[in-house]
Amino acid sequence: MESTPNHVTQRNISRHAALRLASAALDEAERLGIHVNAAVVDRHGTLMAFLRMPEASLFSSQTAMDKAYSAASARMPTARWEAALSDYPPLIQHNILQRPRLVVFGGGIPVDVDGEVIGAIGVSGGSVEEDVQCAEAGLAALRG
Repeated sequence: MESTPNHVTQRNISRHAALRLASAALDEAERLGIHVNAAVVDRHGTLMAFLRMPEASLFSSQTAMDKAYSAASARMPTARWEAALSDYPPLIQHNILQRPRLVVFGGGIPVDVDGEVIGAIGVSGGSVEEDVQCAEAGLAALRG
């Protein structure tokens, strides 16, 4: 009988990919004429890259980081939380919504490779729709 090694390999986003994601998100914001912050975290939610447009709200800096953290932690886009919570009773919904750093509106999207989440991007500073569009532009640049 063959033995199997007792180790697990986990892929993680590289610093180069993290910077490319954040930069492409800001390029999209510039194209849209808005000012945003973009954060990229690794698979564990640790900040890997952060870019801020000079005119972007300082308040939204932390929101961008929290969107990325939320997307990486839950392994799903932050825009999906409303639907994900809808089947739970109000007490459970309330409890989940009290989690520190949890963002439950659009702008945070996981980065996956072959179905494995290796990180996430979070964008904040525009409307929810604009933040999602910028985050998606970051993902497209990474895949393109």
